[in-house]
Amino acid sequence: MAKRGAPVKGHRWFAAMYDLTGRLGERRLKPLRQFAAGGASGRVLELGCGTGANFAYYDWDQIESLDATEPDPFMLRRAEAKAQMLPPEARAKLTLHQMPAEALAFPDETFDAVVATLVLCTVREVERTLTEIRRVLKPGSALRLLEHVRSDGFAGKAEDLIEPAWGRLFAGCHPNRRTEEALRNAGLRLEIEHRLKLSLLSGFAGLAYRDG
Repeated sequence: MAKRGAPVKGHRWFAAMYDLTGRLGERRLKPLRQFAAGGASGRVLELGCGTGANFAYYDWDQIESLDATEPDPFMLRRAEAKAQMLPPEARAKLTLHQMPAEALAFPDETFDAVVATLVLCTVREVERTLTEIRRVLKPGSALRLLEHVRSDGFAGKAEDLIEPAWGRLFAGCHPNRRTEEALRNAGLRLEIEHRLKLSLLSGFAGLAYRDG
């Protein structure tokens, strides 16, 4: 099921705690995961699938195939375990890859949808990741995403201040990325469906289309 790449230093303890701590906010995230993953159809790519939190939200009747990438081997191991709990017909459509979002090993214009939930805050190179997303999307298709972003005003300045410690605590996550701006700069047309507050952070769920 999993295609392994070169060994990557992962975050063993973060992976071990991710599902446990995530349950605290999952009630609020559930409808947003349903929006991002549940609305995908055709041939789908999920970036940074983590421990497989989105697998239960896909409408597998609408999925032709799902390629799910995750660079962290400890997170991927847990995603593999979740995949084994899926119905056989869903498991048959799912392929896991140990792969960074900045270097996707897929041909141009492969996917009908890309799903990314709380991923762009953590990738090492946002611009390169978005270039890869745009490359593998078919024209007219969309990145379906849930993300937290830098807040306005005093809250944003506070996020700038805590960013170094936050990143060490949360496996490289950046609380202050200007992701909406980055999406537009990458040539993706962003339509925001939901604005939200994720604990101390601001965020949104939406669609970023590759036009033409």
